[in-house]
Amino acid sequence: MLEIEQLGEKFDFLIGVCDSRTWLSMCDFLPIGRYKKNIFKKIRSGKELTMKANYHTHTTRCQHAFGEDREYVEEAIRAGLRILGFSDHCPWIYKSDYVSNIRMTPQETDGYFSSLEKLRREYEKDIDIFIGFESEYLPELMEEQDAFLKDYPVDYMILGQHFLDSESDFNYSGRMADDEDRLIRYVDLCIEGARSGRYLYLAHPDLIYYTGSDKIYQREMKRLCEAMKQMNIPLEYNLLGLAIHRNYPEERFWQIVRNTGNSVIFGVDAHRPEQFADRQTLELAKKQCEGMNVVEQLTLDRCKTE
Repeated sequence: MLEIEQLGEKFDFLIGVCDSRTWLSMCDFLPIGRYKKNIFKKIRSGKELTMKANYHTHTTRCQHAFGEDREYVEEAIRAGLRILGFSDHCPWIYKSDYVSNIRMTPQETDGYFSSLEKLRREYEKDIDIFIGFESEYLPELMEEQDAFLKDYPVDYMILGQHFLDSESDFNYSGRMADDEDRLIRYVDLCIEGARSGRYLYLAHPDLIYYTGSDKIYQREMKRLCEAMKQMNIPLEYNLLGLAIHRNYPEERFWQIVRNTGNSVIFGVDAHRPEQFADRQTLELAKKQCEGMNVVEQLTLDRCKTE
C-alpha cells in the first residue's frame, strides 16, 4: 500500500478506509497499470466467450485500459462475437480547468472515431462494429456534452453512473457508504438519464455500494427497476465485476430484477482484449441469471443527443 500512496493526495482517502471489494471497484479509475495487470491475469480462461454481442468495450484512451484497438477486435472475433460495440468513457467539457485521468480527452475523440471506423471497414466481413460511449448523466454538464458530440457519428451510448456529481468532486458511486441520500440520488440520476432517451441501456446498475438499511435498498432499487422496465431500458449484468469480485453484481439487486421482469444483457466491460476469452465467467453469469429475460442483441435506434 505504500507504493499506492505515491499516486497523489487525490487518492489518499483510499488508504486505510476501503475494504478489498471497494478497492477492486476503484481500479478502473486509478492510473495503476502494473497493479491492474496482476488483477486481470486471473480472468483469462483461454476459451471462447460464446456471446453474440457485446456493447461495453473500452480502449487505452480512458487511461485505465490496455491493448490496441485492433487487438480488441481480433480477440472479439476469436471469441465468436458477431457484434462489437466500443463504448469508452465519454469526454466531458468541464466548466473549470479540471482534466480527467480516467477518460479520454476531448482532443482524442477524433482519433477514437477514425481508428475504429478504419477497423470497421477492415473487418466488416467478420464482425459488425459500432462506435459509442459510456457516460454518466450529469444534468449540469449535459448541454456541453451534447454540443460537443453533435458532429460525431455516435452509434449509441450506454449509461454508467459512476459519479453522483461532476467527476472533479470524485463523488464515486461505488464508494461504500450507508448514506440514504446517496442511494436516492443515484437512482434519481439513472432514471432521469434513461428518460432523456440518450442511452441504449444501464451499465452495472448495481454499482452503488449502499451498506445501510436493506428496507431502503429494496425500496430504491425496486423503484429503479420498475422505471427501467416501463421505459424498456435493459439492465447490464456486468461480467468484469463478476470476474474480479467487485461489490457488483449484487445478489439482492438481481432478485429485484427477477421479480420485476426487466430485460437483462451481459456486458464484458472489456478493459483488456483477452477478457473476451473468459468463458468461465460467462457461464457463471448465465447460471446466476437463470429465469431472467436475458437478451443477446439490442437495436441501436434509441440513442439521441440534443
